[in-house]
Amino acid sequence: MAHDASLQTLAALVVEASDNAVVVCGPDLRTLYVNPGFCRLMGYQLEDLKGKRPADVLAGPSTDLQALAAARDPERPANFRLELLLYTRAGQPLWVSITSNVVRDDQGSVQYICSMFSDITLTKVHEVLQHRVLDAMVHELPVAALMDLVCEEVERIAPELFCTVLDVDDFGRLHPLAGPSLPRALGEALDGLPIGPQTGGGGAAAWTGADVEVVDIAADPAWQGLLHLVLPQGLKACWACPVRASDGTVVGVFGLYFASCRGPSAFHRSLAGICVRLCALALERERARLRMERLASVDMLTGLANRIALKSRATQLLEELAGKGAPMAVLCLDLDRFRLVNETQGPDSGDQLLRETARRLMGCVRSIDLTGRLGGDEFAVILPSCPVRQAATAAERLLAAVAAPLVLPGATLQPTASIGVAMFPDDGTDVDTLLHHADMARTQAKLGGRGGARFFNEEMQQRTRERVALEAALRLGLRDGGLRLHYQPQIDRRSGSLYGVEALARWSHPQLGEIPPARFIPLAEEAGLVAELGRWALGEACRQMAQWRRAGIPVPRVAVNLSTRNFEEEGLVPMVAGLLDAHGLVPGDLTLEMTESMLLDATPSVLAALQALRAMGVHLSLDDFGTGYSSLSYLHRLPIHELKLDQSFVRDLADNATARALTNTILRIGDSLKLTVVAEGVENTLQAQLLAERGSTIVQGYLYGRPMPAQALADWIAGKPQQ
Repeated sequence: MAHDASLQTLAALVVEASDNAVVVCGPDLRTLYVNPGFCRLMGYQLEDLKGKRPADVLAGPSTDLQALAAARDPERPANFRLELLLYTRAGQPLWVSITSNVVRDDQGSVQYICSMFSDITLTKVHEVLQHRVLDAMVHELPVAALMDLVCEEVERIAPELFCTVLDVDDFGRLHPLAGPSLPRALGEALDGLPIGPQTGGGGAAAWTGADVEVVDIAADPAWQGLLHLVLPQGLKACWACPVRASDGTVVGVFGLYFASCRGPSAFHRSLAGICVRLCALALERERARLRMERLASVDMLTGLANRIALKSRATQLLEELAGKGAPMAVLCLDLDRFRLVNETQGPDSGDQLLRETARRLMGCVRSIDLTGRLGGDEFAVILPSCPVRQAATAAERLLAAVAAPLVLPGATLQPTASIGVAMFPDDGTDVDTLLHHADMARTQAKLGGRGGARFFNEEMQQRTRERVALEAALRLGLRDGGLRLHYQPQIDRRSGSLYGVEALARWSHPQLGEIPPARFIPLAEEAGLVAELGRWALGEACRQMAQWRRAGIPVPRVAVNLSTRNFEEEGLVPMVAGLLDAHGLVPGDLTLEMTESMLLDATPSVLAALQALRAMGVHLSLDDFGTGYSSLSYLHRLPIHELKLDQSFVRDLADNATARALTNTILRIGDSLKLTVVAEGVENTLQAQLLAERGSTIVQGYLYGRPMPAQALADWIAGKPQQ
């Protein structure tokens, strides 16, 4: 017995000295004993619990009583283990792990129930917080609501705290995300403030990148400008922790406020450590989402809205304006000859021009206007609540802004733009229609001379419908042989012999009849068919030339008009060589004509193609000389054989001194550069005489022969009358 008594005494000493919380209850589950460890953990003394059920005293608003009841059956007590949220005497929530064991006497009757309490608060808080936050993130909860959830959970666990989360943007400005128990005015005062030593604990923590502990807000310099917002709310101390992204950047601040002048406890520090990690995860995820959203909605080169975002925002605007009956202007703008900048100055200069254009456009619009890049060098500006007259003024302002000189390394650009304008609701009631009509007007502005603006109208719509139908017919005509070539003689006036023939495309449509080249060639350019048209004409002319050769018909050479697009094609030189070889022709049998406007747009690759063609022996001719953007410095570098004097000069020779002077000049240029000059459009003997007096030797026009089919030309050469 003495030995048993000593063991009981030893056990009692161990229980008394243990840091673990021990509660001993009788069979009726009422408290008989608590050790000092329990008193330290829960704040209650034995007299507070004696004769009471522990659960009745320790349970609180969030205690799961059903779980406790299920584990503890007073009729059949048994050993159990349970994790439960209980509350200390101070009202502090505490997660504890409870292990209960039944002590029976020699007869097997329940004598005592001994329970040990272990504090698992931090582990459980981490588990609960992490589970709730990650679950909310999986369900795409907005970041502000997510941070509210963190704050509410922290304040539930530690009611003495007031919790807040601040976001720090890329420009170092504060933006409140959560603070459910803090005054709204405090968040509004902090919103947009730059981080720094004078913007409260949160601003200072973000600025220094270190925890900031303020035990007395009233005496702290960082808070002096905000005291009127915090002191009346009973906030006396704060502790702010910077939230860092994985790369170390401060992306936010987690803050705790206290109602007394104090610092954080060890529990508070552990709790904040958990929350800072969760906030970092959520804020970094939000930044990644915003980056993805930005990539999806912003043109990365210019920073403007892209086509998708612009259309989405414009649709919202239309819905608002439709209810008010207010007008809206949609402007489509593109840069004139932008491709030339890319090819001559390089893509970096092209990108710089696009960025500068975007900046200039943004400098001309109101805060309510929308500006976006549709792609390439095309931009759109959408002006809500904007009548026609105001839209015209805005278009002129935009054109003037774009046209300012732009200094680049090695060059100064003089950019110009063309603008098309469509008005809501007159020209369309949805964004796609308005953009389409504005783009149609822009095309007309470009065709009208570039550097201007044009408004959409119904006549333009009708022309567009006709153009679309004609374009489809032209595509079909190129494919099924609906087009043909006529040939116009070129005469050497001195001998009267045939100098060559020019191949001219003709189109006879089964329903539409004869469609003049002045109509279908510009259409081919707009529709992107002009290069295909040139390739077709070149192949057909070579085929016909070979046929004439086999028939012994003496055509010295055939001239074919090619577009700039043809000369820009990488395969032009081998294609010409292949056609000549396939039809048994020599290079001198072929003349390729280019327009004078190609002088302005000639790129190094085009010049290289011309050099290769000349080296091959193909004749090269510059058409419509004198009507475009002539540059003698360019002209002497082009490897051409002949100039074609434009028919507009020939037509005015008899009545216009300027035309006569220009004709003299062009003929002298030809002589100086040893180039043949072919005078086009000679229709009467007076024009022929005036040209002869000025030394013109090669002539072409109705006076000598109209464009005619191949057989008619053969008959003409043979001196037979045309049918």
